[in-house]
Amino acid sequence: MQFTLKDYQVDAVGEVLANLRDAKDDFHRRGRRVAFSLTATTGAGKTVMAAAVLEALFEGNDDFGFEADQSVTVLWFTDDPALNEQTRFRLFEAAGDRLPYSRFQVIDNSFNQEKLEAGKVYFLNSQKLAKGSLLVKGEPENGVTPFEQMIARPDLRLYTMWDTLRNTIEDEDRTLIVILDEAHRGMKKPSKADASEKQTIVKRLVNGVGGVAPVPIVWGISATVERFNVAMAEAENRTTYAPIIVDPSRVQASGLLKDDIRIDFPRKAGAFDAVLLARATRKMVESTLLWREYAEEQGSTADPVIPLMILQVPNTPSREMLLKAVTTIKDEWPGLPNDAIAHVFGDRATLEFGEIRIPYIRPEQVQDNAGVRVLFAKDAISTGWDCPRAEMLISFRPARDETHITQLLGRMVRSPLARRIPGNDRLNSVECLLPFFDKNTVRSVAEVLLGKKSEGEDGSGDTGGGSGRRVLIAPADMKANAAVPESVWECLEEIPSQSLPKKAAKPIKRLTALAHALTVDKLQADAGKDAHRDLFAVLDGLMARHRVKVDEAVKAILTVEGETIVAGMRSNGLDTTSFTEVADDRVIEEAFRAAGRVFTLDVARKYADHLAGPDDAVSGDDGLREAHLRIAALALVDGVKESLEDEAKKLANGWLIRHRVAIKDLDHSRQAVYNDLISQATEPQRLDILRPRVRTEETADIDGEALPTRLLHLLSDSAGMFPVGSLNAWETKVVDTELARNGVIAWYRNPSRATQDALAVAYVDGKGKWRQMCPDFIFFTQASNGSVKASIVDPHGTHLADAVSKLGGLADFAKAFGSEFHRIEAVAQMKDKQLRVLDLTKESVRSAIKGATDAEALYLSEVATDY
Repeated sequence: MQFTLKDYQVDAVGEVLANLRDAKDDFHRRGRRVAFSLTATTGAGKTVMAAAVLEALFEGNDDFGFEADQSVTVLWFTDDPALNEQTRFRLFEAAGDRLPYSRFQVIDNSFNQEKLEAGKVYFLNSQKLAKGSLLVKGEPENGVTPFEQMIARPDLRLYTMWDTLRNTIEDEDRTLIVILDEAHRGMKKPSKADASEKQTIVKRLVNGVGGVAPVPIVWGISATVERFNVAMAEAENRTTYAPIIVDPSRVQASGLLKDDIRIDFPRKAGAFDAVLLARATRKMVESTLLWREYAEEQGSTADPVIPLMILQVPNTPSREMLLKAVTTIKDEWPGLPNDAIAHVFGDRATLEFGEIRIPYIRPEQVQDNAGVRVLFAKDAISTGWDCPRAEMLISFRPARDETHITQLLGRMVRSPLARRIPGNDRLNSVECLLPFFDKNTVRSVAEVLLGKKSEGEDGSGDTGGGSGRRVLIAPADMKANAAVPESVWECLEEIPSQSLPKKAAKPIKRLTALAHALTVDKLQADAGKDAHRDLFAVLDGLMARHRVKVDEAVKAILTVEGETIVAGMRSNGLDTTSFTEVADDRVIEEAFRAAGRVFTLDVARKYADHLAGPDDAVSGDDGLREAHLRIAALALVDGVKESLEDEAKKLANGWLIRHRVAIKDLDHSRQAVYNDLISQATEPQRLDILRPRVRTEETADIDGEALPTRLLHLLSDSAGMFPVGSLNAWETKVVDTELARNGVIAWYRNPSRATQDALAVAYVDGKGKWRQMCPDFIFFTQASNGSVKASIVDPHGTHLADAVSKLGGLADFAKAFGSEFHRIEAVAQMKDKQLRVLDLTKESVRSAIKGATDAEALYLSEVATDY
């Protein structure tokens, strides 16, 4: 893979591969045809996940325990011909290090093959299976064509597409997998008034038509797969597996999607299109500067993000509207080049206004054409298109067109660097200006963007919204509060946070990846050699310690024992004789590959060179063969894998501690690499908190009423105030109580998601899975000697199902890091409105939490006190 998979992507890929393995077995051994779906919100990385699955299918993947399958052929099916070449390239780009471009083929009208080849991915769209298409012309619909009804096949074609599919499905040595992209399309039950062929083509492909059998395996991918799931469940003789659902909150937490959508709209009726367009243009100029400054700050050799503004117009915009828009933009952006404006209108003609020319550009080319800074569009741009550098949308659509707004915003939610910018909400947001909308339609748009209501039956408006995203109506950017001393900021950067453990961490791969990163960043020269030297020393010791067991395993590998049963015709009995055969080199290499799955293939190969010795003239092939044999045998000994992994953990953790300060001096993209490596452990690991730079907060409600504010927050407006409108009454009471305490000089509203500028605590939920929670507040107290200490104060409801689990995680955190804090306390409001507090720095309180099953009872017990 060219990309490192996110946690949720690893889980989804593993589930898909398991389903495909089971589906193949179901089809070939039991004759069952299978369907299953993968649900992932817009921006979840469908292409990357699919590429990882295809790579494992054709080349195998030890991490997933999946062996290459030489019988598989894949048909990627869409209802949009414009997407095929784009998808082909994006899949190759994601998996290009192992799958050559020749493995991906778009089926055009000249395609003429008896069967689809194994080991290839073909791309086909529904239009090419429509009646009259060159690919199917002459094909009977019922599978039997009388001679007098036979239609001549074009270009002396030997096989129609239906022939090719039929032959592929009927070949017992082939396994056809059909991947339905945007799987909900074409699955709606046609009504009598709407029973067109286009709506049924995909069902004909999946369920079979005429003499073509149903396809063996169908994998549907979509943000909304309900319609697909229902259609597959109702299909005749089709086994369905449980859908694979990617949790939207995990997608949002990954940083792949922008966190905030900022909406501007006029609070009074009037013609404000030019006013808001001028405002949008000024924001674009500012956004360009902010991205340039960020790139310079990071010292990155990469070019800065070049933001894009999309101007959405009605389906029939007047010439005057377009000219007025161009004039307004140019007035506010004097340095904008003449060729920086383009359009994606359906007629594709160049728009001309005297000396002003606006050319057409294909939607999928916009992202990579940084010269285009302003894009004119009408309806939602084609399905599958996304443009991470699109930062600004201004829509001249009328207020009733909220559907079109949400559809287009759904294409704009990806983060331009495929990661969250730490501590800068402004660069993690997309802006939407709606000149013709009122607060009620804005509220409707906001509900869709937050996932609170469905947008359209076909799911085309899905934006990947939900947990972790904000829609802001009156946002303001908070920056470093001048009233907060530098000592507070230094204290924030020194307090610990925790990583989210990985359920399937691989310590050896983590170590080798860490070694590579340290070498790249010139923090430890030859780190890879250092890692291998230490691991080889452990393996040498294990080889010596388990010499007898290794010798026994060598004999087991080299000796194949079996029995021969002979049926006696005269004696009417069975005679059994034993036999022994010596294994050949193929058996040894197969055992060595199995060892590669235990030690990693890289370590196994390099350790084989270490055992064979540097002098090829002495060791030769026999020396390497013997090394492979003994490594394969060592991998079979109980406890060896665990011993090597323990050493890899110790070595990696030691390096991370040694280079901790140096890593903090790297740019954000490199720090993100190390944070991911730190997190690749089965237990929570310590992380550092990065200083936040810009925090965007809501300053007014939808009616324009200002929200309440408080002083002394680390980030504030120019008057030193921070909005607290998102807090409930008793949370606000906690803030006021803490700010009134002696010595408190600042506070921090901890982000609600585990970002790099947040204090996160790992805990185990009721189902035994690791989760993260972010305590609400951090307060900073200055002692008489001038030193600053931080306190965690977390008001949390007792009614939530995970309340006890979160208290348990906070108790473990307090046990591990309590000495670095002034106080660590959990606060809850009781039914009588009394606030009660648990002091988690006390062992008695932590012990009570460990044995608790009811959070409210815990706060009412003697281990808690009034707040």
